[in-house]
Amino acid sequence: MNRIKEVLDEKGIKQKWLAEKLGKSYNMVNSYIQNRQQPRLEVLFEIAEILGVDAKELLKSKTNV
Repeated sequence: MNRIKEVLDEKGIKQKWLAEKLGKSYNMVNSYIQNRQQPRLEVLFEIAEILGVDAKELLKSKTNV
């Protein structure tokens, strides 16, 4: 599970903007945000860098769900 949606909401960033920065389609980013698909580790680190957070902040354990 990831917290990408929560971090985007906290920072007031739109999914479309993130998709453009990542060079990915809106649908792909939306699937990450809805937790239908998890980004590869490299992509997760890229998202963290774009959002200015530590990659660990984008993750949540299954025990916290």
